[in-house]
Amino acid sequence: MANRRLAPASEQPESFAFTQENAEWAKHQIAKYPEGRQASAVIPLLWKAQEQNGGWLPQKAIETVAAELGMPKIRVLEVATFYTMFALEPVGRFWIQLCGTVPCDSCGARELKGMLEKRLGPPGHVSADGNFSWLEVECLGACCNAPMVQINQDYYEDLTPESLSQLMDDLAAGRPVQIGSQTGRTSSEPQGGANTLTDETLFDGSRVGAWRKRFEQAKDSEGAEATTPPAKTGEAESATQQAATAPRPAKPDAGRPVERTASDAPAQRAADGQEPVKPEDRADAAERGRSVAKHGGARQGDADALDSPAKRVAEGEPAAGEESRQELPGRDIPPPPPEATGASEAVEEKLDSAPEKK
Repeated sequence: MANRRLAPASEQPESFAFTQENAEWAKHQIAKYPEGRQASAVIPLLWKAQEQNGGWLPQKAIETVAAELGMPKIRVLEVATFYTMFALEPVGRFWIQLCGTVPCDSCGARELKGMLEKRLGPPGHVSADGNFSWLEVECLGACCNAPMVQINQDYYEDLTPESLSQLMDDLAAGRPVQIGSQTGRTSSEPQGGANTLTDETLFDGSRVGAWRKRFEQAKDSEGAEATTPPAKTGEAESATQQAATAPRPAKPDAGRPVERTASDAPAQRAADGQEPVKPEDRADAAERGRSVAKHGGARQGDADALDSPAKRVAEGEPAAGEESRQELPGRDIPPPPPEATGASEAVEEKLDSAPEKK
């Protein structure tokens, strides 16, 4: 990469000022930004100054832009020296910017660089006829069609040393040249031509038009179709024959809700104005020595269906467990002291009879 330095003092103009037209253009660009943010217009103004000065930025142009935007000169100089789009030295009538980053380098940019050095000399120098100068720059954004160069405002891609040399001859002679790919590649399609989406009807609208035409035809023939029965397809005809030879059993109730009888619960019987408990159920429950299961015979070991604590109390008998229940004293009566067992006295006697430890 070339050094990003200003041109020697011998090549610098004594002054620079925007033309009346460019000055109006600069004011319009500055007005796009809010008050206090005028420095955001530094790149457009530098670009316009370079264009007015024949393709390169002199020191006086940088200072003029700084004064126009109210910026320190060193800040504008930092911008101008950072971006390779700004030429800091005089350039030829056709300024060639050669991309030297990895994709282009892998595809032949070194060979292009060698050809330019052989034909024009080191980068940054103008040819003797004043037509060409060149510079190696960072990525120019056309990696798909590497290697490539930018000449003034146009891209030239898919280059070889021979095709670039021929391109330079045509530019110097004023002959028309082809911008973009020099191998006939369209946009960024792969080498050898596109191999996907090759059917033009996918994107030229013809398929949509064909469907629309079919819809219009169907609409026009709608009346005729209403009187003419539709032709049976192979699938429909097969289904008809199968139904004639092996009919399936009809299921008229399929999919319909199942009707259930009302629940015979006590709550439902009471709501219907009937006695909640059926007489036969009451008789089964009152019968002793028999299982409560409906229509079930008595089995050996069956307990009395009504032998419950409530029934025992109703008959004047104590409920289960009441015979052994201990009567609790009242709240105002203190509980009796625990009955002595003699275990504590035996322990005390044993301790008294033990010899004292010395």
